[in-house]
Amino acid sequence: MTPDPATAQALALLDPARRPAAPDLRDGVLDLLGGADPTGSHPGQRLMVSGLLPRVYERLWRPLGGRLLMGVTGPGTGGERRIALEMLALDAGDRVLDVGCGPGNFTRTFARAATGGVVVGLDASSTMLARAVRDGRPANVAYVRGDASALPFRDGAFDAVCCFAALYLIERPMRAIDELVRVLAPGGRVALLASCNRGPLPAGATSAVVRAVSGVRVFGRDELTAALRGRGVGEIEQRVAGYAQFVSGTRVAA
Repeated sequence: MTPDPATAQALALLDPARRPAAPDLRDGVLDLLGGADPTGSHPGQRLMVSGLLPRVYERLWRPLGGRLLMGVTGPGTGGERRIALEMLALDAGDRVLDVGCGPGNFTRTFARAATGGVVVGLDASSTMLARAVRDGRPANVAYVRGDASALPFRDGAFDAVCCFAALYLIERPMRAIDELVRVLAPGGRVALLASCNRGPLPAGATSAVVRAVSGVRVFGRDELTAALRGRGVGEIEQRVAGYAQFVSGTRVAA
């Protein structure tokens, strides 16, 4: 199957050592995992690869999850999209990576901002990606099934990288942050939306309980900002809303 122009651009952004000789292109998705599944075994993680959740994710699950995480005064999904766009400050020709893209709700938003560039939505869930394609794939969007903790792209491939409402379910989140920064070009912007510990217990204790039940990891208030700073990201900004945190920064030029 001949790749469409956006998927051809995504293939060109792959690390040459990871570029398949015969790409697995089916139903509008470039599959780089085959039978592998890096999602994890906790209930919340398994739900992400189920057939049910993609059907209700954008209209029910995601808005409800946002309310539980950020409270009634926190931003809704529309507000989250505006925050992401502000954090990333996209230009029309940018190459954008949306990690943990799910059914593509943010991916499509980025596509409207980067009209002359390419937006790659990456997720490990084939059911989420199938829903993203069914909901309409803009001409400048490519969907890739891949592992957030072992991104297949070359160093500095993207001008902007987003990971919203996914990092706390990724099995190896600090390894994923390594990868998010690695594929970000110097001067490029990264934007994260993740959990934030606000209770009386230390983050490690809270996270151990919550993760055992749901698979959701609870990050300390300074954990993600420190992780980005230690990986060469500057101009870091953090906004806390309820039990969520929005964190952004710019990769320092080499």
